[in-house]
Amino acid sequence: MGNSNVTQHIETAEKTGACQLCKAGLKEFPNDLNRLTKNLRTLDLSDNKLPGIPPSIGSFTLLKNLVLNRNKLEIIPDELGNLKKLECLSLDGNCLTRLPDSLSKLSNLRTLNVSENKITHFPQSLTTLKNLDAVNLSRNKITEIPDAVGTCQAIELNLNQNQISRLSESISQCPRLKVLRLEENCLDVSAFTPKVLKESKIALFSIEGNVFDMKTFHNLEGYEEYMERYTETKKKFN
Repeated sequence: MGNSNVTQHIETAEKTGACQLCKAGLKEFPNDLNRLTKNLRTLDLSDNKLPGIPPSIGSFTLLKNLVLNRNKLEIIPDELGNLKKLECLSLDGNCLTRLPDSLSKLSNLRTLNVSENKITHFPQSLTTLKNLDAVNLSRNKITEIPDAVGTCQAIELNLNQNQISRLSESISQCPRLKVLRLEENCLDVSAFTPKVLKESKIALFSIEGNVFDMKTFHNLEGYEEYMERYTETKKKFN
């Protein structure tokens, strides 16, 4: 996609409020996009070669959807926290090692996808977001789920294919968590304590591929209470 096509897409976006510049061969954030700070609601720059996003991203205050999948991003600027209307943020397939603390300011964020990056710590900035529904942190390098997770409002947490060996009992305090995906991690069966199985609202533990046999999990104290939630949830959707 040449520069003329990029310009054409930006001109169209001035009218529609949506700009898709996927597979455009971009190696830097197009300066012309800054013309759209007052009307852009959706921006998709997936499948390019962007090494970073400029601080000016914080000027796009009407953005609801920001998609930056499969670039070469190593850092996200703190100014991202200015996007108070943002509902969906997707950063799949980049080189991120952390998320900015300013993420905690995205009060309307509902879905976050940071799958297939290099993140080593569970982002505690997520634990204060009141409208968060789904978080995908799969295929990273996270080693533990910390105590702060207890205030996370997410309904689904996907942490498949990380290096998690510790699961805080605080997970049982998550007020809305129904689905917890922990496939192919480093968890021992002892991580699933009676408190986690009995007191949490989790109705689906997806935990195959850890360092225990599933039969051992079925024999844990609290497994019956968990299965009651699982069965009840299945009934609602059948």
